[in-house]
Amino acid sequence: QVQLVESGGGLVQNGGSLRLSCAASGRAFSSRAMGWFRQAPGKERDFVAAIRWDGGRTYYADSVTGRFTISRDNSKNTVYLQMNNLKPEDTGVYYCAADSILYSNNRPNHFGSWGQGTQVTVSS
Repeated sequence: QVQLVESGGGLVQNGGSLRLSCAASGRAFSSRAMGWFRQAPGKERDFVAAIRWDGGRTYYADSVTGRFTISRDNSKNTVYLQMNNLKPEDTGVYYCAADSILYSNNRPNHFGSWGQGTQVTVSS
């Protein structure tokens, strides 16, 4: 499968920015859609954003549309999440995930590989 390691989390003030990275190793990164999810304390893990295997299509949760941007560099086996205008409600552990299906052109929803997560805290 795919091994994923997130980085770039931290503490930021309301309105600030962070860029998360997810480095992948293993099979066929460039053939898989990738996603970002987050889990706030005491809540379920929620979808944040996803990007098709070729970068040709992106998907966002309504709560982050216009503020977050997902991108990927297949030459570096890395996916990014640029987060701008952060709000306290964006606080949580952010997880990177890889689609189990290769070369899918549908909205990804079969995420089979997950990273350990990186903490993002937005102070008010």
